[in-house]
Amino acid sequence: MTLPIPFFTSLVPAGFPSPADDYLEGHLDLNELLIKRPAATFFVRVTGDSMIGAGIHSGDILVVDRSLEPINGSIVIAVVSGELTVKRLKKDGGRVWLMPENKDFQPMEISEEQEMTVWGVVRSAIHQFGVG
Repeated sequence: MTLPIPFFTSLVPAGFPSPADDYLEGHLDLNELLIKRPAATFFVRVTGDSMIGAGIHSGDILVVDRSLEPINGSIVIAVVSGELTVKRLKKDGGRVWLMPENKDFQPMEISEEQEMTVWGVVRSAIHQFGVG
């Protein structure tokens, strides 16, 4: 089901207020904006604070695309020893790490003996502010 939501082209400053334009550009379909490949896309809810430096907070919903090739620097959903995690992928030579974006967490080097599978690349994070 598509629910048309009004989309205004005027920019909203995060500093001092400015007069608003009343210009309505059209409607914004969040499915169209966030999901490029529906058959390869899934959502997952985050728990924990290891990725707050990347703007990913506990409770956020991630839009994950399984069809994207994970490259060095991608934020990925990975399965390590049977456990799901969201981290930044780091490849250097033949070595692979899953990097947190919070100084309170340690990088996870993936050894050759460990089983790790990347389930998909994170395309977007949906963050709610607990209002209403």
